Amino acid sequence: MKKYLNYMGSVMLLVATLMLATGCFAEKAADKAENQEKFPAFKTLDLAGNTVTQDIFKGKKVTVINIWGTFCPPCKEEMPALGAWASEMPKDAQIIGIVCDAKNENDKIIADAAVKIMESSNAKFVNLLPSKEIMGYLENVAAVPTTIFVDSEGNILGKPVVGADVEKYKSRVREYLK
Repeated sequence: MKKYLNYMGSVMLLVATLMLATGCFAEKAADKAENQEKFPAFKTLDLAGNTVTQDIFKGKKVTVINIWGTFCPPCKEEMPALGAWASEMPKDAQIIGIVCDAKNENDKIIADAAVKIMESSNAKFVNLLPSKEIMGYLENVAAVPTTIFVDSEGNILGKPVVGADVEKYKSRVREYLK
């Protein structure tokens, strides 16, 4: 029995490693998230404790929403590149993050972990803790990182990008800003 449990543990570790390497459960994520037409109206907190609503989208032609988790190696690995990109974005574009593994906007344990990741990555863009409304949207996201693009009214532009691919995010933003 012990030999079987060791074998099953090894198989589970291999499966988990493969899923993480491809973007933390990337297989069917795009299909579930792409049927959404508008990001939901919301009121939540960011990692600094500030209240944020969907008004964060106003005044920007495109907002990149990077949905990530503190548990996800590909998410954490792309954070320095996202931080650098955020400081170079044109005035009519922005990036925000959603820390998907926070239970709600008051989850201090996950918020503290996210702050450490952001600080070590020198990433200074806004990151949201999910409110009830955002959690409803996240139910349709099956993998992280998943990155979506919205206009100034919160309308979702195109299909989500599943997996860490900063160059693809940049390409999409250039396309949407034309």
